[in-house]
Amino acid sequence: METALTRLVGVRHPVVQTGMGWVAGPRLVSAAANAGALGILASATMTLDQLREAIREVRSRTDAPFGVNLRADAGDAGERVRIIVDEGVRVASFALATSLELIAELKEAGVVVVPSVGARRHAEKVAAWGADAVIVQGGEGGGHTGEVATTVLLPQVVDAVDIPVVAAGGFHDGRGLVAALAYGAAGIAMGTRFLLTSDSTVPAAVKAKYLAATVRDVTVTTAVDGLPHRMLRTDFVDSLERSGRARALAQAVRRAAGFRRMSGLSWSRMVRDGLAMKHGKELTWSQVLLAANTPMLLKSSMVDGRTDLGVMASGQVAGVIEDLPSCKELVERVMAEARETLDALAVVGASTPG
Repeated sequence: METALTRLVGVRHPVVQTGMGWVAGPRLVSAAANAGALGILASATMTLDQLREAIREVRSRTDAPFGVNLRADAGDAGERVRIIVDEGVRVASFALATSLELIAELKEAGVVVVPSVGARRHAEKVAAWGADAVIVQGGEGGGHTGEVATTVLLPQVVDAVDIPVVAAGGFHDGRGLVAALAYGAAGIAMGTRFLLTSDSTVPAAVKAKYLAATVRDVTVTTAVDGLPHRMLRTDFVDSLERSGRARALAQAVRRAAGFRRMSGLSWSRMVRDGLAMKHGKELTWSQVLLAANTPMLLKSSMVDGRTDLGVMASGQVAGVIEDLPSCKELVERVMAEARETLDALAVVGASTPG
């Protein structure tokens, strides 16, 4: 199925596996790429050396195009861009914030730039800055998310920009792909659906929590870092929402200390990174620290399997996902369902008078 997205990045199918921290590592990314989708490596939870090693490992596993996701507001974003360029990565994706200077540097090196946005005005801004395409996530999507549903946001952005638009938030099957194409998108991006595959390295016990969830078990909270964050509701999330400022700060300091030891970041650097995520919002000190070490909260669940100590970012589609296919099986299923849906629509169109 050829679209503006497949032509732009050179993949077989208009499907993107999003760059999820601690989840989108070399194994998942290469499996998605070999399946014909665009796999995106999550770099925010990696050191610079780990990022370079991960890129090389993906390349050793696949000859297909893939991308790297990064935070433009991270203190070492420029160094990560240089690694992307030096290693010949085909696509760069931005999360949360985007930089005109970094976009220019990547485009000068021939890298395809695809920022993720959650509002029409942000899509217009990055398009004006020279982005090659844009991923638009509606409120159904996991992790940091907005309030506007995909079905409302997507057509707004499609009408507003002249670059390919990839729809994210609420997609998990071929019917969704056809719906996105009908809105004018060039493809879909899926996070939770790829997390729940046999190629994902997330612990089995954590995957079981996702599979057991209903749509009502997926919530949006600002208790973690002050920004709307869609995740599975757990006892830990409940405790954060009930905690007073003093208790929340104590919890944040403990987790920040663990993240500092793991990452090698200084306290001042962590605070700066946390403040960079404010985006004009009023945050408590506990939220600033939690914003700086949110990766540690994700690691507790996604790597260590400690769902009692961490958070589990999740799209609403977790409530309707029931199996763990391989990436190959998933992408083949999505494309087969999309073709069946298109054929059914063709029959309806042929039988309609006029």
